[in-house]
Parts: sequence; C-alpha cells; structure tokens
Amino acid sequence: MKQKKIIMTGGGGRFAKVFKKFKSSKNIFFPSKKTLNLTNINSIKKYVKKIKPNYLIHCAALSRPMDIHEKNIEDSISKNIIGTCNIVKVCNQEKIKLIYFSTNYVYAGTKGNYSEDDPVLPINNYALSKLGGECAVQMYKNSLILRICMSEKPFIHKKAFNDVETNFMYHEDFAKNLLKLIDKKGIINVGGHKQIVFNFAKKTNPKVKPVSAKKMLGKKFPLKQSMNIDKYLKITKN
Repeated sequence: MKQKKIIMTGGGGRFAKVFKKFKSSKNIFFPSKKTLNLTNINSIKKYVKKIKPNYLIHCAALSRPMDIHEKNIEDSISKNIIGTCNIVKVCNQEKIKLIYFSTNYVYAGTKGNYSEDDPVLPINNYALSKLGGECAVQMYKNSLILRICMSEKPFIHKKAFNDVETNFMYHEDFAKNLLKLIDKKGIINVGGHKQIVFNFAKKTNPKVKPVSAKKMLGKKFPLKQSMNIDKYLKITKN
C-alpha cells in the first residue's frame, strides 16, 4: 500500500481533514475544489493524469445543510450526480480503482438492520443525489460503494433524536479502517453498532437535549435507519 498512490476528493472536507491526521503518507493526495473541479471533467482528467493514482476515493459531495438539496436541486444534481459521473468516466478511462462514499439514507429507514442486498428507497433529496451517484459507480465494475453513517466528534448539534435508531460512528473511527476496505468491490455498509441517536450523542456532548423525531417531523420520518454492518466488521476485524 505504501507504493500505491491515492487521490481523495473533498480534500478540504470534514472527513479528509480527520483522515490526514491518521494517514499522512506522501502517496495520498487531497486536491482542493479549485484543483479538482467535479463539474469540469477536463479538470479531473488533468489532475488524474498528473498524479497517476492507483485508487481514487471519492468523498467530495454537497451535503449540509440538508435542506439545500430541496431548495437548490440544480446544485445537488451538478455536484453529487453529474460530478460523480465525471469521476466514474475518468476512472474508467484511466483504469483506476474507485471508492465512493454514499450514505445509509439510501435505505427506506422503516425496518432497520438493512443489508447491502436490501432494496433502496431514498428518504430525501440528499439521499436521491447520492443514489444517483451510486448508479454510475455500479456501472464501473472496478469500484466499491461505502454506505456510511458517521458524524463529527464531539456531536455538534444541540439536540438529538431519542427515537431514531441508526449506526453513527465518528470520523476518527472510520479513518483508522478505510484503507482496509479499498481493495474490496461491490457495496459495504459502514457504521458503528446500532443505537439511538441521543445515546450516541451524549457520550461526547453531555449537554445535548433529547427530541422526538416522530413528534417533530411526523410519522413519515424513518425511525429505524440501522444497517447490518457484519461485512464491515469482518473485514476490519473490529
């Protein structure tokens, strides 16, 4: 792995900043938005041809605030769907292994314990945009899709749902294990052990207040968002 070159898109993003602390190898490159513009395929080609990577980890995306995907669907489509399609095209042309960061939100969130083979039913526009990216990535067989559920440490919000079951883990926890996954293909669910969001949050943010998603957002909000992470645990030996 030391001799392999890796590009991680989203070099200035939340996860990349954490990942740099654990993996400061000279063979891992973190281009900025200006250096590698997802919406400009020529920008991607130019950078990739310069670095000549063996792997490209695509974690750049438009994510928060979540409602931006409802208010500005064009930006969401351009960055998360078309941008990912551009990445796939270049990886295909240059024969580069692609690892794509997706989300647990692609699942319906109504029954919990979702396996990688379960049907997907995105719960919002953000999830739809990430699934749009997944469609392009799955067409390229030398790829890996990671459906991830992770958050900053400490938990940054003032309130946390006390009735939503999920698999939150911290960026630091995943950063330690990412490189153990990159030679795999297909789809892997990535997250921590199943727990209520409030219980996860209060471990690092004692002042966080409990709030009910059902009361706040209505019956349609998915309360059982947990995934089956057995595959991830087996590979990383956690």
